[in-house]
Amino acid sequence: MTHNNDLAKKLKKLAKEGNIVPDLALLKTPEQIEKIKKSAALNTAVLDYVEQNLKAGISTEDINTMVYDYTTSHGGIPAPLNYEGFPKSVCTSINDVICHGIPSKDEILKDGDIINVDVSTILDGYFSDASRMYKIGTVSKRAAKLVDITKECVELGLKEAKPFNHLGDIAYAINSHATKNGYSVVPDIGGHGIGLEFHEDPFVSYVTPKGSEMVLVPGMMFTIEPMINEGEPDFCIDEENGWTIYTYDGMLSAQVEYMVLITENGAEVLSR
Repeated sequence: MTHNNDLAKKLKKLAKEGNIVPDLALLKTPEQIEKIKKSAALNTAVLDYVEQNLKAGISTEDINTMVYDYTTSHGGIPAPLNYEGFPKSVCTSINDVICHGIPSKDEILKDGDIINVDVSTILDGYFSDASRMYKIGTVSKRAAKLVDITKECVELGLKEAKPFNHLGDIAYAINSHATKNGYSVVPDIGGHGIGLEFHEDPFVSYVTPKGSEMVLVPGMMFTIEPMINEGEPDFCIDEENGWTIYTYDGMLSAQVEYMVLITENGAEVLSR
């Protein structure tokens, strides 16, 4: 894989100045980008399909069935299924669940719930990932505000996803907006590189300072997916299943995830 000599020189200079720069192997080629975009388009279509069928009275297992059936009927594979032992095709995280909620036929959506549906897709060996927050029926004002602010946080982070900015610029925009509204950002769980594998470098934090972390370079691909808690950032992991992460104080949590590609001009959202 050949890279622009000017870019290599620029990265070397930035590294000498003390910046963290990506390994050139992290930058996707045009051919890889085209194939990953097809996976991302299917990922978005799965989320659209779930959205059309989401309502009070269905179980999270029904959501799992929708995701599995739609993905496989369109030639894809749900990336979460059997990933490190995860038993289902999608993560469904309701109310005080921060992430990694496991679908169950016993978990029924009800009026007033908020839910994150996190869909990840493999198509022809290429990976994509995005999640959406949904309000079921009529939700409380506090739940609606948390969902709305979380969406705003991701959009503000996206505005900072420009070539030769830093990952910390995205984090600072997100964390500032969340804390200004009285919320906290979970520091230990973040975004990740994606495309050729489900989880690649870099780890994407949402609590680091402006100007810190890795320099953003055209060809980088990663997720922007902060987890915003209504209360404290502390969490606990379900001891029985080893996956589901809850807020420690039992208060609400929300998450929105975009999959982005850094381009010469800014960031292109591949799936949301």
